[in-house]
Amino acid sequence: MPRRRTDWFALLAGLLLIAVGLRYLLGPEPDPFKVLPVFVVCLGFAGFIGILTRYGRKR
Repeated sequence: MPRRRTDWFALLAGLLLIAVGLRYLLGPEPDPFKVLPVFVVCLGFAGFIGILTRYGRKR
């Protein structure tokens, strides 16, 4: 079986969604206006890491 490459964007985005879901399940509900910017920045960071890993694979 051929080895598959790790999709870092999907992995980090999934971990972020799990973290946000756990935050809503545990403790008091956070303010959506505070969570949304953090969520967008973290998705941007995950995309940046995904781009860097793809660029590194091509070299």
